[in-house]
Amino acid sequence: MVSVQESWLRSMVERIFGSLGYSPASAASVTDSLVEADLRGVRSHGTMRVPMYVERIRAGSVSQYERAEVVREQGAVCVLDARHALGSLTSDQAMALAMEKAGTFGVGAVSVRHGFHFGAASRYVLQAANAGYVGIAAANTRPLMAAIGGAEAVVGNNPLAIGAPSADGLHLVLDMALSEAAFGKIKSAEQNGTRIPESWATGPDGSSTTDPAEAIRGLLLPMGGPKGFGLAMMVDVLTGILGGGTWGGGVQGLYTGPEKPNDCSHFFLALNIGAFTDPDEFRHQVATMADRVRTSRRAPGVNALFTPGEPELNTRESAGEGKVFIDAAVAEELVNLERSLGSPSPKVPESIASPGGF
Repeated sequence: MVSVQESWLRSMVERIFGSLGYSPASAASVTDSLVEADLRGVRSHGTMRVPMYVERIRAGSVSQYERAEVVREQGAVCVLDARHALGSLTSDQAMALAMEKAGTFGVGAVSVRHGFHFGAASRYVLQAANAGYVGIAAANTRPLMAAIGGAEAVVGNNPLAIGAPSADGLHLVLDMALSEAAFGKIKSAEQNGTRIPESWATGPDGSSTTDPAEAIRGLLLPMGGPKGFGLAMMVDVLTGILGGGTWGGGVQGLYTGPEKPNDCSHFFLALNIGAFTDPDEFRHQVATMADRVRTSRRAPGVNALFTPGEPELNTRESAGEGKVFIDAAVAEELVNLERSLGSPSPKVPESIASPGGF
């Protein structure tokens, strides 16, 4: 892990997407979604994904549309067709639309079909919380988990996030994949040559493994056994089936067949707190609840207790002002990628430079 200037990283990634034909605003927006994930320590959804995005754009499975198309709208509900555009672009659009509708109707629900990987789900619920709404975001993925007792992948790890604004500014942000661990974390472990816990995944034959390469060819294990599996299945209903999109085996993998669209589905919900209760009182009560958790009695040897989203905020602050932690291998890959696209690379930070390159 290395610390680099956030401005250096943002500038390089923006140039990569700009060189592929995206408008400056869209290139900056996609970059922000990826760098923000790195800043929060969610590196499995950060700039390590850039080479895969570029490969799919070049292969044509990710389109260069910059907005989704409205295909169905009724009151507080809207369905968007992302047309296989970059997921963060259409998801920013969808959550903004959900909040706009919530401002009018008290609630706003937006489904997105024919989508692509939207990065960290926390991004979208934080947008809602920062604007004073309760936000929910969910997505489906290619099948990665078997039914309990099964040996065939039938549902994805299907991320789900919920955000609520707090008077202390430390918004509650729950963001979780419904497998024991996100696939991106296993991919990151493979990239770094590290082992994974046995509880994360099985090999191709269903046996537990600590080898990330075996896990990538095998099955993810659900969080909480049948509870996690059941919740993942219902998220598939909420995202894919409800919005007329794909679900289960209709969703394609991100790292196989780059010419095939990912074709995932997303769901966004915004709740106007003022339609339910006094917004200031709500934020005060959330802050009180969070403080109750942090100040509750700790088990022996435990130094601090955290609320959902707080560890990620602490990770961001620990990097230092204007800095971000990324894997050295990711930095090297990004620099090489930018050079391959014919864009002049910025000076490599001394913290990751060496006589051999990195």
